[in-house]
Amino acid sequence: MKFYNSIGPNPRVVKLFMAEKGIEIPEVIIDLRGGENRRAPYNVEVNPAGQTPALALDDGSVLTEITAICEYLEERFPETPLIGSTAEERANTRMWTRRVDIKICEPLTNGFRFAEGLPLFEPRMRCLPEAAAGLKAIAQDGIAWLDPLIAGRDFIAGDTLSLADLLLFAFLDFGVSVGQPVDPAFANVNGWYERMKARPSANPN
Repeated sequence: MKFYNSIGPNPRVVKLFMAEKGIEIPEVIIDLRGGENRRAPYNVEVNPAGQTPALALDDGSVLTEITAICEYLEERFPETPLIGSTAEERANTRMWTRRVDIKICEPLTNGFRFAEGLPLFEPRMRCLPEAAAGLKAIAQDGIAWLDPLIAGRDFIAGDTLSLADLLLFAFLDFGVSVGQPVDPAFANVNGWYERMKARPSANPN
């Protein structure tokens, strides 16, 4: 296998997932700032959507989209389950992963793309600068919604670390770096974030 990595929260989710499982896969670093992902050979041979990450399999096929890649790795390397060991656990993890993605990760990311990231993204996709402030507010609303729901929990989807935690952490940590910090009033999310930040997978060096 070969992992196409780059800067940004999306590839980091998969890197966190692999680190928590103890998986090492050879990497190819793609230069997003230089537009390597938007030209051949990457957008022809690897991912026609021109996005990272991507996982090239031994049979020559390529997986893209972070949840699909993580689902595949979970099946290939089931030890230290991060999506679940039973149908019920897997469904619960997928539910929470979808919730945090829609309510927090997506608006946070587009809020950045349409504001601070506009010079990088405007030539590549439709950007709506007038929507940036509202999207950032929607992400904060999502955090406010999540905060009471994880009171007394160590992890988002239950008693153990899961893909939902890794997804949200990668994006919240990105948000902190681009001017979208978590409001200190959200004590449960902030406590969870600090615990996640202290994990070895979050500090590989």
